Amino acid sequence: MRSAHKALLAIATLLSGAALAQTTTTPAPTGTVTGGTGTPIAQAAPLGTDAAFQAYLGTLRAKARAMGIRDATMDSVFPTLTVNPRVIQLDRSQPGGSFDALIPPFEPYRLQHVDAQRIGRGRMAYAANRSKLAAIEAQTGVPEQIMVAIYGHETNYGAFTGDFDLLRSLGTLAYEGRRRSLFEPEFLATLKMFDSGIPRSQLIGSWAGATGFPQFLPTVYLRVAKDGDGDGRANIWTSEADALASIANYFVDAGWRKGEPWGVPVSVPATFNRASVASRSTPPRCVRVFSRHSRWLTMAEWRQRGIVPTGASLPESTLATLLEPDGPGKTAYLLTGNYRVILDYNCSNFYALSVGLLADAVKN
Repeated sequence: MRSAHKALLAIATLLSGAALAQTTTTPAPTGTVTGGTGTPIAQAAPLGTDAAFQAYLGTLRAKARAMGIRDATMDSVFPTLTVNPRVIQLDRSQPGGSFDALIPPFEPYRLQHVDAQRIGRGRMAYAANRSKLAAIEAQTGVPEQIMVAIYGHETNYGAFTGDFDLLRSLGTLAYEGRRRSLFEPEFLATLKMFDSGIPRSQLIGSWAGATGFPQFLPTVYLRVAKDGDGDGRANIWTSEADALASIANYFVDAGWRKGEPWGVPVSVPATFNRASVASRSTPPRCVRVFSRHSRWLTMAEWRQRGIVPTGASLPESTLATLLEPDGPGKTAYLLTGNYRVILDYNCSNFYALSVGLLADAVKN
């Protein structure tokens, strides 16, 4: 199931991220659950207008009951649910991600996502949470600045986390059927969160199901969310401490190695033979992402080939891959295993590189 979680996380963060960043919808009053259009769900068409959807909810009820979710919870939720046409429209309008399309340059993306405003706000979030961040890093090994950078990238430090009612959106996506095996567990996980006492007014997020400051999917929340402020709850919607602790726990769960940087910028000599370091393996996932990486070599081996860091370095025994996101002769990075952990959060080289660069800028 972990691979399914990764696939859906990519859908929720990568595909719906643009919609979150560009939305101009006026948020509904606090406590009002909407369908992503500012319209309270109470104003939606009655459920009885869609007999097929109602029948599908019957199958979900049986699965939820098998998970131990109370009938009283389902009785309070299911009568409010309707198909959300806007969610289906957004899902179907996503780009197909053709592997034949040219990869755009990284530099414009970097300038947009590692800009002065985001760095400045990141430094403020870093300073405001320093004592908690230090304690989380000491416990998990995940650097303070990496937690802050994820927070900044996902929701611009909580500026906008989405306004779609998760239960309605995920119920719609599961019912629509194209990726039911992915979205149905997310609906049931959201229902379980509600059953555990999380208010429905907090169970809002992107149209694809990402929620809270870290934009976790519901199944991810249930797996890794942590209490960072000591109040006994994992509140990723209003508690920065909880959100940061949860981000760190996600990275621990994904295999973060304590003390290892994500990577370093390097200079590549003009005479460098790239064919000699081409990867010889077939990536098990995210083929387009990993196919751009070289094979693994130690830092000492890269130095022998003339690849040297332009700033901070890595220990000579550290294994790293080479990535030139804008092609030969431009920016280049040696990337460690911890870079792959950032890719676990969102399998995009542009995303992972900008997280690492933002983290470095926030700390400095």
